[in-house]
Amino acid sequence: MTAPAVFLDRDGVINVDSGYVGHWDSFVFLPGAVDAMRTLCDAGYVLVIVTNQSGIGRGFYSEEDFHLLTAQMREALSEQGVSVAGVYFCPHLPEATLPQYRKVCDCRKPSPGLIHRAVHDLKIDLERSAMVGDKASDMQAALAAGISRRYQVVSGAPYEGCVAVTDLSAVCEALLTAN
Repeated sequence: MTAPAVFLDRDGVINVDSGYVGHWDSFVFLPGAVDAMRTLCDAGYVLVIVTNQSGIGRGFYSEEDFHLLTAQMREALSEQGVSVAGVYFCPHLPEATLPQYRKVCDCRKPSPGLIHRAVHDLKIDLERSAMVGDKASDMQAALAAGISRRYQVVSGAPYEGCVAVTDLSAVCEALLTAN
């Protein structure tokens, strides 16, 4: 049996996007994000983080730094009753400073590679899933992957075909009242 997922971008959805967040000391959960994530877990959604991490390719922090921050984030979430099924990231970009990350790939959003990998690994039901992001590239990746419920955290107009929300708590309301 497959489960529905809520795919979450990280910076700007779960934590404050202060620019290239690569270390725990600069990671700050957005108000209400942890409670919203717990509510989604309790409602039966699998939580999956899909995040572009160009700060790695730009040399601002290493993959090891990212993995350490991710472990600390997951531990902090677990202590609050939130289970994250998977974290998928892309360190690549065509103009990366570090040559090993300088490439065009299928995992950098707006491409849907991260979502496809998670669906395969975690046996996710895409038809009942949703995507929450703050950038057009998040919404484009979700659309390309076949996710019909797309929520964009924006103060203005969302990407075409997406629902504008103020934060992750608003997504909970929309998803849980729709079921």
